[in-house]
Amino acid sequence: MKTVLIIGLGRFGRHLATRMAKLGNEVMVVDQDAEVVEKLLPIVTDGKIGDCTDEEVLRSLGVNNYDICFVCTGSSFQSSLEITDQLKVLGAKKVISKADRDIQAKFLLKNGADEVVYPNRDIAEKMAVRCSMNNVFDYVELSQGYSIYEIPPLPKWVGRTVGEVDIRRQYSLSIISTKKEGKLDMLPGAGHVIEADEHLVVIGLQKDIDRVVGQFK
Repeated sequence: MKTVLIIGLGRFGRHLATRMAKLGNEVMVVDQDAEVVEKLLPIVTDGKIGDCTDEEVLRSLGVNNYDICFVCTGSSFQSSLEITDQLKVLGAKKVISKADRDIQAKFLLKNGADEVVYPNRDIAEKMAVRCSMNNVFDYVELSQGYSIYEIPPLPKWVGRTVGEVDIRRQYSLSIISTKKEGKLDMLPGAGHVIEADEHLVVIGLQKDIDRVVGQFK
């Protein structure tokens, strides 16, 4: 469990607060909109109405007591920049700020952000991959050219075991789980028989995944 401060309750901030709370973290939310804060109070640990560009408001939150401080303000980049800077001045341990463009990320990083996220860009890229490639249900891009994809089995794999298909040797991919009717079976053994109506969650280099996905018609 971590203690989390989320500043700004736009769409991204609200989803982040809800998910972090459901994962068992202690979540404090702050926004100038009283109605938005009140709607989240049954879910999060606590909430406060205030303008975090005001140093006294930030100081009153005790930002150095939180494991992570998220800056999710979206209406004004100047506000996001000021809040990010003040959080670090006040001793915040880790600051993650939201950005919409690379130039914003550069300024945020120079002004104290430990990490920058691009929720709009990331969603757009994920949607582009899903809609451009046949039979891709989900994917996560990792570092150093690796990705995780959720795909159906190729027709020639159906009815054969994981060991018989030998995806690792034939395609340089690893099956980390199978998924059927929403249920995951992690690390299926060599004797697992691949079924037509299940999904395979595979990990590997993007170029190797592209080679498999390209075989779907």
